[in-house]
Amino acid sequence: MTRFLEVSQATAADLSVLVPLFDAYRQFYGQTADPAGAEQYLFERFAHLESVIFLARDANTGEALGFAQLYPAFSSISMKRTWILNDLFVGESYRQQGVAKRLLTEAIAYGQLTRAKGIELSTAKTNAGAKRLYEQLGFERDETYDHYFLTI
Repeated sequence: MTRFLEVSQATAADLSVLVPLFDAYRQFYGQTADPAGAEQYLFERFAHLESVIFLARDANTGEALGFAQLYPAFSSISMKRTWILNDLFVGESYRQQGVAKRLLTEAIAYGQLTRAKGIELSTAKTNAGAKRLYEQLGFERDETYDHYFLTI
């Protein structure tokens, strides 16, 4: 089914529809359900202007379908902002309907609007569907740098 999608930048006023999606996203990655914690986390991101969240809704019903969350970072070499697309989630019932593509398109437009150097993201090596979509939209796999992470 093709839906008429409406994507907008979320605000704290959207917490009631965003929290269930964010909590489902965390559960998808093996975390325990924690709606109260999800609400607090998202509220703090809004309150401290620490991320930008795009929310996709069904334009006819207003139902929340998915979200994308960008975190700012900066490149000292280029002296420009970059965005880290840390979270992208579409509710299970709404997948394969263009929601993720539309969220990514909005994130890219926002990156252009803010004159960012680019958008960085990562995905599981086994997530073939996401990789196809990212490459379709122009994302390129980094062949130059190895990325490392230290758990503290």
